Amino acid sequence: MKALVIYDSQYGNTEKIAKAIGKGFTGDVKVKKVGDVKPEDIAWAKTVIIGSPTQGGRQTAAIKAFSAGLKADSFTGKRLAAFDTRIKGWAKIFGFAAPKIEASFKDKGGNFTAQPQGFIVKSAKGPLVEGEEDRATTWAKAIAAGVPTSQMQGDYSQKTRE
Repeated sequence: MKALVIYDSQYGNTEKIAKAIGKGFTGDVKVKKVGDVKPEDIAWAKTVIIGSPTQGGRQTAAIKAFSAGLKADSFTGKRLAAFDTRIKGWAKIFGFAAPKIEASFKDKGGNFTAQPQGFIVKSAKGPLVEGEEDRATTWAKAIAAGVPTSQMQGDYSQKTRE
């Protein structure tokens, strides 16, 4: 499977999750920081996973700008999923980045095939909570296999609209 994992990261935690997600796919996989993604990377991929740390309840400015710069049909025919890193419970007032990433990419032609997922850090600078990288790999394996994330075992939050 040709999978592209696009991420932004401030302290390295989201990068670790992106790489763990990449390990969940078999076949050709590219894991790229958002500023390094080229149009041909998107054209090449069949599945695109996009992630960001949660900052003020949103994705980073780099992910938001990336989305804004894409054509409306950039992801046509592609399977998409969104993830974030977050401090557990802390951003409930403002929400989390993953559902907002999903919303910002919905009009780009792709099909979101998994619920947005959050991976937990202990504090703003990290580290990741133990087991989160393994959970990210498991989530990616389910996406690759076409298993609805709502049917997976574990702490996979239900999709909510914000």
